[in-house]
Amino acid sequence: MAFPPRPRGGFNPRFKKEQQQEHRTNYMIRVPEVRLVGENLTPGIYQTSEAMKIAQSLELDLVEISPGANPPVCKVIDYNKFLYDEKKKKKEIKAKAKTSEVKEIRFTPNTDDHDFEFKVKHAEKFLSDGDKVKAHVQFKGRAIMFKERGELLLLKFADRLKDVGALEGLPKMEGKRMLVMFAPKAQQKAKKGSELGKLVEKITEEKKEPESPKKDETE
Repeated sequence: MAFPPRPRGGFNPRFKKEQQQEHRTNYMIRVPEVRLVGENLTPGIYQTSEAMKIAQSLELDLVEISPGANPPVCKVIDYNKFLYDEKKKKKEIKAKAKTSEVKEIRFTPNTDDHDFEFKVKHAEKFLSDGDKVKAHVQFKGRAIMFKERGELLLLKFADRLKDVGALEGLPKMEGKRMLVMFAPKAQQKAKKGSELGKLVEKITEEKKEPESPKKDETE
């Protein structure tokens, strides 16, 4: 039994594919002539039908890469490979343009060595991923008396991160927190590790309380 003829203007199975495809390829290119470029061929202006035959002889695709040119520029390439390379480039550009986030690391004046090392590893990962790190020491109640201890803790933290992060400033108080900010080393010129180490040593010495002189027992 013969099927009735499809009414004009009915469903076109190729229409959706053509609309979704970013470039016109092969039979989609309907201009009379094109400027042909590619490997293993002589660049120049060709009749579109001739350009198609060249692409077919090389078992490749005729791809319109500059439709606004006169005549349009077409390239003989493997279109699937071309799309893969384009997608890869866009992904790389997107990765480089990743929006930086601010990750927080929290300490207390009595943070022990094990917890300190654990937080260092987390901060190193955040900075390596391109995120900023905000580290702060939280003081509760009478713990505010140990501000100097918190400052030394943050400077020690900065010294440990010197290879991956740049310290944006010395520790400062905000309410009941003392904090510092680190930027990924790739985004900001980091201080030299030796200079930061000397700064930590200098402040450490300054914070030490001088020993009170012993009284002469003969007095």
